[in-house]
Amino acid sequence: MTRLRGVARDALAVLVAGMGLSCSPQAQTPTVGSRIAPGQALPPAESAEYRQVQQRLAQGWNTWDVHSVITQVLLPEGLAIHAGLKHNTTEGSDAFLQDALIGRLIPGAEQVTPGPHSWEGSYTDLRVAWHGHEWRMQSAHDGSDVVILATPLPGNRESALPPAIIFTVDFLWNRPGTTMRRSDFIEAQSPAGSIPVFCTCAPAGSEPAREQIDMPTGGSWFSANLTGPVGVSTGKRRTLGEIEAAIDSQRQAYEDSIHAVGKNGPIVDAIETTLGWDTIYEPSRERVVSPVSRVWSVGWGGYVIFDWDNFFAATMAGIGNHDLAYANAMETLREATAEGFVPNYARGGEWKSFDRSEPPVGAISVLGLYRKFNDRWFLEDAFEPLLRWNRWWAAHRDIDGYLAWGSDGENLPANLDDDSRGTRAGAILESGLDNSPMYDTAAYNAQKHVLEYADVGLMSLYITDCEALAEMAQVLSKPEIERELKDRAARYRVKLSTLWSDQEGIFLNKDLHTGQSSTRLSPTNFYPLLARAATPEQAHIMIEKHLLNPDQFWGQWVIPSIERDDPAFHDQDYWRGRIWGPMNYLVYLGLCNYDDPAARQEFAQKSYALFLKEWSEHRHVHENYNAISGTGDDVRNSDRFYHWGALLGYIEYLEANRTEK
Repeated sequence: MTRLRGVARDALAVLVAGMGLSCSPQAQTPTVGSRIAPGQALPPAESAEYRQVQQRLAQGWNTWDVHSVITQVLLPEGLAIHAGLKHNTTEGSDAFLQDALIGRLIPGAEQVTPGPHSWEGSYTDLRVAWHGHEWRMQSAHDGSDVVILATPLPGNRESALPPAIIFTVDFLWNRPGTTMRRSDFIEAQSPAGSIPVFCTCAPAGSEPAREQIDMPTGGSWFSANLTGPVGVSTGKRRTLGEIEAAIDSQRQAYEDSIHAVGKNGPIVDAIETTLGWDTIYEPSRERVVSPVSRVWSVGWGGYVIFDWDNFFAATMAGIGNHDLAYANAMETLREATAEGFVPNYARGGEWKSFDRSEPPVGAISVLGLYRKFNDRWFLEDAFEPLLRWNRWWAAHRDIDGYLAWGSDGENLPANLDDDSRGTRAGAILESGLDNSPMYDTAAYNAQKHVLEYADVGLMSLYITDCEALAEMAQVLSKPEIERELKDRAARYRVKLSTLWSDQEGIFLNKDLHTGQSSTRLSPTNFYPLLARAATPEQAHIMIEKHLLNPDQFWGQWVIPSIERDDPAFHDQDYWRGRIWGPMNYLVYLGLCNYDDPAARQEFAQKSYALFLKEWSEHRHVHENYNAISGTGDDVRNSDRFYHWGALLGYIEYLEANRTEK
């Protein structure tokens, strides 16, 4: 999600002075002597059960390297086989594609069309187009080995010369190991032993070809003109036919697993593939995690974990890989700040949004996974950080008995490049709805560090959070904490009830600065359904009068992030009118709490139809979608492979399973 920035230079100067830093008169941004955030305590100790989860995940060959989807890495050794393409010309336009990412939009960038990616990396398939060259990259497990196949496809070549495929072998993340080019293979040596790597471009017993290629790569490498299929294998030499047979076997196994789930197959394929390509190994904490996309993570120092984004990734991973589901939930919680809240973002270098959080959806995500898998240790591991976060909201975001978004700019360490902290902009960013028109006129209270704006969505999510935690407390035999949580939920439920408008037939946000209710409606106005805060009669009115109203939220593509008759709807810019998977998902969960099956089923079908449009046509999973045309490609600030877009399909998955019970 784009994180918009405000300006607060005076607050920045105060924070800098408090940290003992200095700015030169010419400098606009103060500097520090280390790239690592100072004063950061280590994350809490892992339980033995969770350490085993990470150990099970971080094994074998997979696309672990965040920088390229065409690199295969063996864990725990860190041995990498990088695929690159050399564009050759007879004049001055040579180029080398060393890394490839899905959805990169810079001019001249490679275009990657992702194919299937199994959870554990046993089968991967994608296509790349670059400089007029098009080729297919496939990989498969063959026992403990990996095989890789590069196949040229018809394209519009920009040069008369053929491109060269380059396979470089080295060790990542400063892991110990060496590689050496032998006569017809590459020997990789690590403390765990020796692994030979073979290429069909080097026939058995042959001497290395005289390769006149100068490339910005390290390690040992193979090369071949990509005029026909080229294969790489580890462990033992394989012919091209043997490599193709191993890949075909794993491809068939993947397709069989998708066919086995019946009508849920397309969405299971989409979720498994999306999370498969987005899952990486993050070496600074030695963990497997699924950031929102590789394009985002590369720009944020190697990884970026956004709060509600990654909790939703955990939820979706639960359909096929409970270890990955646990990892995404726990790693998000393990990023909690010293104040006890899960930050809006956590990125490479231990930098975080130390001033603000994001929507509290952690407890419902964790409880959902517990209900599915019944691992008590997981509930025990997650409960304390979730409880601290829950208590933090009431202590730091309460204004006049309501809950509001905020930003505590004085929190240390200060993220010096984030000039939105301690500002109105930072408080809006805490909502996760970065430029929502709901907050266009909201005032920021600098003393209380919150927007003077009673937020229906936040209060509903918080009540739901309290009740989910109360259920966990009951399971864990913590009766005093259970009562505390139920009492807090009841208190805010009473305050939320005061935001109901008989005239408008919906819960309305309230500007606490002016005392006026806001009639600008977004999907968050339906979140009281999630909290069961609406009476059955109120729920019926909300659904009939607003949700199913084509002038507001209904239509071919549902549901927009601001109602259709709002002046901001036609902006179709991020949260100003576009459709977002998490909003649809939370509204759907709310509909499940009330007896209106027709509306719920059609809502699920429409959400799925929107998702399938881009998935079927382009294999895109968009961060957000145009509410008028149903596309995600009309703007540049909608990531093409952002995993929470798959929530639009996950809704139908839930609905299908619900109706089959």
